Amino acid sequence: MGKFNQLIGNHKFNMYIFAIFRYNGAYFIKKGCVMKNIILSSAAVAVLFFAGCSSNKPVVDETNKDSASTQFTQPVEEVAPVQDQGMSDSTVKSDSNEMTMANLENSMLSVYFDFDKYVIRQDMKSSVTKDADMAKADASAYSIKLEGNCDEWGSDEYNFALGLKRAQAVKTELVNEGVDAKRISMVSYGKSAPVCNEKTKECWQKNRRVDFKLLP
Repeated sequence: MGKFNQLIGNHKFNMYIFAIFRYNGAYFIKKGCVMKNIILSSAAVAVLFFAGCSSNKPVVDETNKDSASTQFTQPVEEVAPVQDQGMSDSTVKSDSNEMTMANLENSMLSVYFDFDKYVIRQDMKSSVTKDADMAKADASAYSIKLEGNCDEWGSDEYNFALGLKRAQAVKTELVNEGVDAKRISMVSYGKSAPVCNEKTKECWQKNRRVDFKLLP
């Protein structure tokens, strides 16, 4: 206050007011009228107020501002999982192949034989021809397994051998019809896989047969 009194001690204050401010460590005096002083003082107060408020402005972390903006401004495209789709397509294709193979297999005709015989009967030749045609056309992508079977008469060893001879007879006929022998395999179940268990001639006849199975 001593410096203040020294600076303004020789000035009159009738209709004027002096503004005192400090800049770089030195005091300055500016004379003005009362009204101007009021306006200037109000402006100064407002400036100081907003300046003080600006110093309290909350700090926003803008570190991820660009990435966040990019994330929400770029269009979002939904993409189906490739691995799940690939597995689904594979499963559907496999199921379709199995259904096709099963349908073809059910369409192939069994070949029946007389008691204790492995020669193809005349009434069975047309069935073998139809099977051969299917093997060369619709079922050409599959291998063929011939399953020989017998009735319950005779020993296991005898019927296993007889069932294999019956399968061989059908294979020979298929090859003669133009089916590739490399596609054909054979197995004998003897009397272990009957389709009928009654003690009748009709039932025994159904068990003396060769069945067709398709393999991928």
